[in-house]
Amino acid sequence: MNTIPAYSGARISGCWTLRSDGSGGSEGSLDRLLPSVSLGLSPRKRTTSQCKSEPPLLRTSKRTIYTAGRPPWYNEHGAQSKEAFVIGLCGGSASGKTTVARKIIEALDVPWVVLLSMDSFYKVLSPEEQLLAARNDYNFDHPDAFDFDLLTHTLRKLKQGKSVKIPVYDFTTHGRQKEWKTVYGASVIIFEGIMSFADKALLQLLDMKIFVETDSDIRLVRRLRRDITERGRDIEGVIKQYNKFVKPAFEQYIEPTMRLADLVVPRGGGNMVAIDLIVQHVHSQLEERKLRWDMAALASAHQAQPLPQTLSVLESTPQVRGMHTIIRNKETSRDEFIFYSKRLMRLLIERALSFLPSQVHIVQTPQGEDYEGRSFHGKRITGVSILRAGETMEPALRAVCKDVRIGKILIQTNQDTGEPELHYLRLPKDISEDHVILMDCTVSTGAAAMMAVRVLLDHDVQEDKILLVSLLMAEMGVHSVAYAFPQVKIITTAVDKKVNDVFHIIPGIGNFGDRYFGTDAPPDWSDEDLDEPSY
Repeated sequence: MNTIPAYSGARISGCWTLRSDGSGGSEGSLDRLLPSVSLGLSPRKRTTSQCKSEPPLLRTSKRTIYTAGRPPWYNEHGAQSKEAFVIGLCGGSASGKTTVARKIIEALDVPWVVLLSMDSFYKVLSPEEQLLAARNDYNFDHPDAFDFDLLTHTLRKLKQGKSVKIPVYDFTTHGRQKEWKTVYGASVIIFEGIMSFADKALLQLLDMKIFVETDSDIRLVRRLRRDITERGRDIEGVIKQYNKFVKPAFEQYIEPTMRLADLVVPRGGGNMVAIDLIVQHVHSQLEERKLRWDMAALASAHQAQPLPQTLSVLESTPQVRGMHTIIRNKETSRDEFIFYSKRLMRLLIERALSFLPSQVHIVQTPQGEDYEGRSFHGKRITGVSILRAGETMEPALRAVCKDVRIGKILIQTNQDTGEPELHYLRLPKDISEDHVILMDCTVSTGAAAMMAVRVLLDHDVQEDKILLVSLLMAEMGVHSVAYAFPQVKIITTAVDKKVNDVFHIIPGIGNFGDRYFGTDAPPDWSDEDLDEPSY
């Protein structure tokens, strides 16, 4: 990890402390953190954990901070790019960790951020532990109260840009709710909790470790205000709990981890000097890790190469050629465009289904004779459309696949960076076990299709179970997808040889979405800015 230039033990203007006095080396001496000592703590009164990850996370004067989407985490060759930057926030209860996290997010002004709370990872209590919790004899502030294995696994996948499911902890039943939240990776991940530094494997995932240091009297006042006004408790009970449980736990398990921090932030969210320093460092790290989507490199990478063997083009019969003539004609009416597009879509989907695995299936005919046929050999078929044009192919899939499940992906192009960005995602449960038909009407450079495939792979769909179907593709898009994902089967009705300077397919079909839905695009927008909408 690249560290901030540090001044060992120095406190600058009473505002912040930087530490580089061998804190990294001290990790090896930890076994979880410290020897376990049982301390009784009363159960918390919150009903459920707050993952703090549902979009939008935060609205600022400049933008809305999203957490469900992300830019591509791969290069034009489909290889893994740099991982997300993970900030770990540690500190005592009511120290202001969440406030610091939100201040950092707002000052960073980046569009993709995940805020992950350690409260989501409390262990499910056994019946015996439930009884202890009811008597206020279960220690919720001990490291053993947290599921560090699940937490480490989840944070590692988020850091890699993969999707994860976050448990929702119910503090009333001391168990996890049935429905878990799905969260995606982001440019920056902020992980906060009282035991954020209490596990060696977890520490290795943190690129920057921050300890929020707040005076114990202030933390007590905050707890008094919260518990009295929000939880209906009396002042004597709050003070008793703090002195008996919270303060000893802080001194034994939390405060000692301050030495592991790269940065100590006194006074919490009010310390803007420290927050500005953090933001400056994170910005420098993001700049180093930035993936620059090189469209020129994507366009020239596979020139003069033969079309890949994973490509299947519908036979150009007089009927197919005739339908292409109609839908490519700029004078064709919208009604005819829709009619003949649907005919082609039906043929395309039927062709795609022929590549699904099958097995021998013997049935008996009404005449009592055996017939050796074929049947689908797999668990399920799921269709995933790349919005908005890909959605027009869903009726054709539903017409030939009874009870097929449908998912949707919205990918838009960042006009400043040229990168495709994931803005919306809805996939069926357990899609990792399915054969997936990925639908997009036109593919020019292949950037949107590549990102959609990458999303499916992030959800553990097997590459060889993905079929990309498109009415029309450019050679450039075919090569890009096939090179990045050589096991994905590509099926189309036609392949055009060129794309122009603004990545329109030539001779092409025009803006499919506008022609199908009857909308008009600005003249300087590309074919796919609205359709996929991306490259």
